Amino acid sequence: MDWSDIRIFLAIARAGTLGAAARSLGLTQPTMGRRLRALEESLGHVLFQRTSDGFILTDEGSTVLARAERMEQEALGLERELAGQEHELEGTLRLSCSDWFGLHILSPILADFSLSHPRVVVELLTDTRLLSLSRREADLAFRIRRFSEPDVVSRRLMHIGYNLYTRSGTPWPAPGDGAGYRIVTMDEAFAGMPDVEWLMRTFPSATIAMRSNSRDVQATLCAGGVGLAVLPRPLGDATPGIERVDLPVSPPGRETWLGYHRDLRRLPRLRALLDMVIARLAPVESSSRDPSVKFGP
Repeated sequence: MDWSDIRIFLAIARAGTLGAAARSLGLTQPTMGRRLRALEESLGHVLFQRTSDGFILTDEGSTVLARAERMEQEALGLERELAGQEHELEGTLRLSCSDWFGLHILSPILADFSLSHPRVVVELLTDTRLLSLSRREADLAFRIRRFSEPDVVSRRLMHIGYNLYTRSGTPWPAPGDGAGYRIVTMDEAFAGMPDVEWLMRTFPSATIAMRSNSRDVQATLCAGGVGLAVLPRPLGDATPGIERVDLPVSPPGRETWLGYHRDLRRLPRLRALLDMVIARLAPVESSSRDPSVKFGP
């Protein structure tokens, strides 16, 4: 049994289709199909039921899945342990964060880091998905919620204020109604976010003009006069053509957390990047506010 075929099996089981699984591994769809057939032939069992909606695990496939995931954990654990023993500032670091945070907060820091450590290649993945640190989908992640995964070292990094913005020079709305105004907000999958709930509560009669899960898109739409938008201040203040709307009560801000797998805590290139990020973004006193926040040695 070839471990690379097991990786393909796991990708298909998680994605549900050959196309999505192929994209996740950087392979072609025909290659994925050929390797899956080879695995099934070597095992003597059909692992997936092929349907019009995608691939569904058979009973035999479910049995293989449980074992394959344990194989994956061992293989990834070996990778992380060996990576954590590297001593040179070279290699790849994969970072995960939201699109606006990567563009407006991290990019200037990463530019300086690249100039200081030219042999380290940083891959910055801006995605709404929470990439797995255990499976090394990312080495370092930045999120607006606490990390819940086991074996992840995390700490609070910074507080980010949010504000209501409008196109520069347009009348400001009064809180409590919003009739006659249009708003740009997150898509319905993120309707429970604190700033979205604040916006709907503060302007219940406003009309939703457009939705997007991209904060940068929202800022551009706001600058184009489409409607009011609640934005992180580092993004809103840097966007030409929009201005803050001062209200008695501002939208709730968010805490940003960083986390990485404990097996990588001694990886020199990760430590070097962490030191630069924390020096730029985290006040010295912030780590003492919450005794439950841990930052590994």
